[in-house]
Amino acid sequence: MVWRMILIDYKDRRPIYEQVIERFQQMILCGALKADEPMPSVRSLAMELSINPNTIQRAYQELERQGYIYTMKGKGSFVSDTTGAAKAKREEIKKELLGYVEKTVAAGVSKEELLTLFKEVLGVNEGEK
Repeated sequence: MVWRMILIDYKDRRPIYEQVIERFQQMILCGALKADEPMPSVRSLAMELSINPNTIQRAYQELERQGYIYTMKGKGSFVSDTTGAAKAKREEIKKELLGYVEKTVAAGVSKEELLTLFKEVLGVNEGEK
């Protein structure tokens, strides 16, 4: 089961429920969890991760509020169609990236240096695009 890939980092300063949210978002957006696929029950995931069920419930509530999952009374939680969520996440990342680029240019880094840095970070060779 894909959701067994959730690892809690106890050295991370973020609350556990935020780590659970982030990991499920990643799995949903990358397609590891598909639309209408059932989510693990709150109780079973809490037992698997050895954490309080209230923590999982809080994460699920936030995922539902953000549109990543939906709940059917008596049946459980399921992955939503995240086409819109994926687009919104990309826009959020684009805004963050633009902010970093503006700070970098304001700090005196040239556009050429910035482009070289991006290529280096992405592992792109000069002959690739």
